[in-house]
Amino acid sequence: MDYTFLRTLHIATVHLTLILFLVRGFWMLTDSGLLNARWARIVPHINDTLLLTAAIAMLVVAGMNPIDQPWLLAKIIGLLAYIGLGTVALKRGKTKTARIWALVAALGVFGYIMAVAITKQVIPGIS
Repeated sequence: MDYTFLRTLHIATVHLTLILFLVRGFWMLTDSGLLNARWARIVPHINDTLLLTAAIAMLVVAGMNPIDQPWLLAKIIGLLAYIGLGTVALKRGKTKTARIWALVAALGVFGYIMAVAITKQVIPGIS
């Protein structure tokens, strides 16, 4: 498979992931019943599966190993943190305050992952 196609697919699904998370975060903040809509629980998982599949395929096509690339390992660790915080923000947080803090933290981690992807540095901004 073509690396350029996989990269474009990965970037598009990253954007969609952020949009879907922001929308669901807004619904959480406003106590909207839409957060529990069937499509709102399924579509993000389909998109995130496609995102991860494209990422893994890019690694295979490029012959890259995250163990050998610290910035890739940082993205993976960031992804795990984002997933954990996202589940707290959207459903597992016991209080609204906890969900809000988790939402803010998840968005911060998302920003970190993006910065690492762009700079290819574990600590973006430091050469």
